[in-house]
Amino acid sequence: MKTIIATALLVSYLTVINAHTYHLGACPVVEPMQGFEMNKFLGYWYVIQKTSTGSKCVGYNYTRGDEPGSYVITQDSNHLVLGLTPLKHQYHYTGELTVPQPSIPALMEVRFPLSVAGSASHIVFATDYNTYAGIFTCQKLAFAHRQSATILSRNKELNHTTLDTLHQKLKSFGVNSYDLSIVPQTGCDVGSDPVDININPDTFSKENIGKVLNKAGEKIGQGAEWVANAGSSVYHKIVGTTEPSTDEPKSHPQATVASLVPSHDNIENNEVEWIP
Repeated sequence: MKTIIATALLVSYLTVINAHTYHLGACPVVEPMQGFEMNKFLGYWYVIQKTSTGSKCVGYNYTRGDEPGSYVITQDSNHLVLGLTPLKHQYHYTGELTVPQPSIPALMEVRFPLSVAGSASHIVFATDYNTYAGIFTCQKLAFAHRQSATILSRNKELNHTTLDTLHQKLKSFGVNSYDLSIVPQTGCDVGSDPVDININPDTFSKENIGKVLNKAGEKIGQGAEWVANAGSSVYHKIVGTTEPSTDEPKSHPQATVASLVPSHDNIENNEVEWIP
């Protein structure tokens, strides 16, 4: 499978999947579900409806994090923009979930790597764990906030009675349910060899950036060596001479980016295939 770890420019272009609406004032008060149990909630959910989105085949996968009381949410989708092209792809956007108050486990905070405004609330306001779930997120801005509601299902469809119940619950919190868009869960085949786009908290770490610079330097050095060898060969053909040969192989120093900057312990130099 081809793997692409997107650059910042590409990633910023792809973030239209994170659909929200913007409002003045503070976030609405959405009550977390009472007696919520995260252990039962973990696993994969299909997104049935979501605030103002044109994406399809969206799903959330909730898993445990590395630290006690931390969790990971990965948003999988057929991206809206890339979906307009023939490119078969899978888009994965991973954030970190924490529970600030263990006594209220349904009231969580989420932080995604491309969110310049920081973390947002991630509230489970309703679920039966086996069929449906309702999620509300809100992020405070200077004099406003942006909010998003999501209706989830363990299956690709959800009955209208349950949808109406969740819509009414959102309205009781002052959230406009008419802002929700239907998210199709059909035509999601990505083929046998899709392009895999992963955005996660480690994508822009110092280690990954160091690996990219090192790899880029190696490619530059290899290119310079090839040009020098090719030029030498052409010269000797023109003047009718032969290239000098030695018993020992020639050594050509590579002009790597890593060699032009000071060495730091937290910059790794092991090779990685990163296609920008």
